[in-house]
Amino acid sequence: MEFRHLKYFVVVAEERHFTRAAERLGMAQPPLSQQIRKLEHEIGAQLFRRLTRGVELTDAGRVLYEDARRIVNEVELAKSRAQGAARGQTGSIRVGFASSVVFHPVIADIVRAYRESHPAVRLSPSESNVEALIDDLMAGRIDLAIIRQTSQESDRLKTEALLDEDMLIVLPPQHPMAASPCIDLRSIAHETLIMFPRAIAPALYDEVISACQRAGFTPLLGQESTQVASAVSMVAAGFGVSVVPNSIRQVHAGVSYHAIEGTRPKAQIVLAYRSGEFSRVVRNFVGLAKRLVQERSAVDAA
Repeated sequence: MEFRHLKYFVVVAEERHFTRAAERLGMAQPPLSQQIRKLEHEIGAQLFRRLTRGVELTDAGRVLYEDARRIVNEVELAKSRAQGAARGQTGSIRVGFASSVVFHPVIADIVRAYRESHPAVRLSPSESNVEALIDDLMAGRIDLAIIRQTSQESDRLKTEALLDEDMLIVLPPQHPMAASPCIDLRSIAHETLIMFPRAIAPALYDEVISACQRAGFTPLLGQESTQVASAVSMVAAGFGVSVVPNSIRQVHAGVSYHAIEGTRPKAQIVLAYRSGEFSRVVRNFVGLAKRLVQERSAVDAA
């Protein structure tokens, strides 16, 4: 029993007329009648009773109609789901976020825009440090990561720059330079610098240290914070000063944030995914993220 025969049968049963059914199916009436006769021959029972103006189902036809309609509907649904998956409109995506990037407002906008434009895709977020997210990505535990620039090089890993943000100096409450909106990096040469462990974000760590060295000093490193954002809390507690990405200024802990004079160190945010990624869902997310950032940049530049 061929699927097309069941589909033809269902349409004729619903229209109760061969000519109207043929028009709906986009075919001529004689071939349709021939296909229905083949189906009746295969089943060994008459399915339609011919009337003066149309047809009606026989007892055998009514029984077959219930099963045939269910089968046709399920096949059409399966086809629709497969097509949706091929377009990246259905399925799931697991996205990892570096702990510090979640503070950037554009990241929330990307997630919101993706969920609105792909409502049938289940997005599962997770948060960790850069190195752990790269490991999860390579192990297939996540599909894509939004992280700070990574120093890891691999033929299996592809990264695409998303945006750069300036880094700021963070000073504790009542610091003598707290009233200065812009500070030379050399001004903190004799301060204790609070940094996060290099292992959780090597490229970002190296960017800060290199900026200090370019400014002519080697920083006095103090106690490490557990994460990039938690450095702010340690500054507020009086452990020293820090240099953090601009978006971290959303952390209000009684500290003050200051622009850096001259060449400012940058904190880059990148998209990371497996090289040769074939998932349309992942490619759609990457494309949307890049378009949104470009649109925001164009608006800011106007």
